[in-house]
Amino acid sequence: MANEVFSRIQAQLDAAPVLLFMKGNPMFPQCGFSARVVQILKHSGVNFSSVNVLEDPEIREGIKAFSDWPTIPQLYVKGEFIGGCDIVTEMFQAGELQALLAEKGVTHDQAA
Repeated sequence: MANEVFSRIQAQLDAAPVLLFMKGNPMFPQCGFSARVVQILKHSGVNFSSVNVLEDPEIREGIKAFSDWPTIPQLYVKGEFIGGCDIVTEMFQAGELQALLAEKGVTHDQAA
């Protein structure tokens, strides 16, 4: 079962340069932490895709095992796990998130 869920997660990561596993969606986040990461990404001018973990219990639990990270939201850039809300917030405030996006070659047109 885990292999099937991990394969689905990997396919989602492969399809999107910037992917946020979150509760709700960017237009209607359903938790404050998800809302904060969405706000940071929008403020950074980054286009991103999202997965609403509330719609799929297997993904909701599977992403925690996949990343070995216990909480949601989870941000990935080019398939690499970046972190949750606190880490993304700290990186943004320090200018590290923007630097990471540039280093990974994520452009506004590329991140869909």
